Amino acid sequence: MTTRMLLFIGAVLAGVGTACSTPGNFIITFYGFPDNSPPGSGTAYNCGGRNYIAGGSGTYDDPVTIATAPGELDVCEIVYLPLLTKYGRREDDCAQCTTDYSNGEPHIDIWTGSSNINGGQNQIDCEDNLTYGGRYTIVRNPPTNYGVNTSPLFVPPSTCNTQDVYPDNPAHC
Repeated sequence: MTTRMLLFIGAVLAGVGTACSTPGNFIITFYGFPDNSPPGSGTAYNCGGRNYIAGGSGTYDDPVTIATAPGELDVCEIVYLPLLTKYGRREDDCAQCTTDYSNGEPHIDIWTGSSNINGGQNQIDCEDNLTYGGRYTIVRNPPTNYGVNTSPLFVPPSTCNTQDVYPDNPAHC
């Protein structure tokens, strides 16, 4: 009986760190080549073999780059973004996110556009149009099989796909 109990407790504890959760109240904004710091597609972390270059289509195997405050999400952590029906991975830091997080406001900045083309003011305008100003829920430790929309949010020189944002999409595990 003791061996069975230890195996049961071990199995329960092994699953504690991997349970899906849906934290909410995130400020979600967008960034890209022209307003990255410094401008370009460089990231702070090399996740998934991207060689410090932002990108991603939004699938679990090719998540879109997200930036946030140190400590808010783990480096290279994959989350699901119901607002976009895309997976995202923390590959970068965000100065405004850090300020907001220090003030108790969770904040994620999501990569838009190309990894090698600067969309200029058209891209910045698109990022502003994609930012709805609400608070949103994300899914941490998500299953790998959620449906995704792999359409890019911004396609240079000026295509902004605001129809690919779903502010009323619920988060669930």
